[in-house]
Amino acid sequence: MLTIASRCWLCQCPLHLAIQGICSLCLRHLPAAPPCCPRCGLPGTGGNLDCGRCLLKPPPWDALVFASPYEPPVSGLVLRLKFANLPELDTTLARLFLLRWLPRWRSGNLPRPDILLSVPLHQKRYFSRGYNQSELLARPLARWLHCEYRPYALSRDRRTVPQQSLSERERKWNLRKAFTCHADLRGKNVMLLDDVVTTGSTVREISKMLINQGVASVQIACICRTLQT
Repeated sequence: MLTIASRCWLCQCPLHLAIQGICSLCLRHLPAAPPCCPRCGLPGTGGNLDCGRCLLKPPPWDALVFASPYEPPVSGLVLRLKFANLPELDTTLARLFLLRWLPRWRSGNLPRPDILLSVPLHQKRYFSRGYNQSELLARPLARWLHCEYRPYALSRDRRTVPQQSLSERERKWNLRKAFTCHADLRGKNVMLLDDVVTTGSTVREISKMLINQGVASVQIACICRTLQT
């Protein structure tokens, strides 16, 4: 008898390999992102050139790669991973990201990361949820990228208001001095993983801290990117 792990999470058709999570037909029909800036991940002219926004005010990271725009069906899978106690979705979503990251890396526009970091949860939120979804995503991804994953390198020391309820300006203030890095990452190419990037306030705050500590580069990885400017 087939279990849920042996069926496509989207159409429920049987899978040849359970690790795939999403069948090849559903994979081909996932929403395609418009041409996006390789640095901020927002709609732009595409290609290898930074958009006008990044030329005027570059973000404190070098590249951003996402698996899907924040829209169904992938956004629904992320919400199920995050709030429906379905941690078994981690490998499926991490693999989906890997399939988007590999072409960028093969084109020579991204370094292979030395270190993979995940955006941390505050301890109280971690205990209430039972897991950190970004940590779950990072573990299989680190194996596939052949890089070191450091789950405890970052901590969220201040319990912040959930970002979903805040404006962009409020998000920035909400996260000021909320994170600490406990590892020496000087000279390392770092990949910072979050499940969803909306305004970028969270990854911006952490990236600034990493750059100030002397990392060689920071690339942002996320499953979904909100594309509204």
